[in-house]
Amino acid sequence: MKPGGHFLIVAASGLAVSGLATLGLSVPAHAATVQITMRNLEITPAVANAKVGDTIEWVNEDIFVHSATARNGDWDVELPPNKTVKLVLKKAGTIDYYCRFHPNMKARLTISP
Repeated sequence: MKPGGHFLIVAASGLAVSGLATLGLSVPAHAATVQITMRNLEITPAVANAKVGDTIEWVNEDIFVHSATARNGDWDVELPPNKTVKLVLKKAGTIDYYCRFHPNMKARLTISP
């Protein structure tokens, strides 16, 4: 075998992988978890960003029941006191949401594709 033989095989293999990537055959990124906390009758952060496939983890640190209720009807998550509830995001958009029990608790979630 010639000294440069392995290099040529690796280079050819690299071209094939690069060609596949340009066809849209790429490895998907890992989904993230975005934590949103309800404490002292406030939602923190009040503005958050996520992507489709990410998980929202709402943490209720209050002694009251809260909800994360989307104004467009996409979700209505009830959060018992001192509990955490998770929701996987399924579609893109900007969603305003609030607590049904404490309507002054408002927030916005922007979900990108």
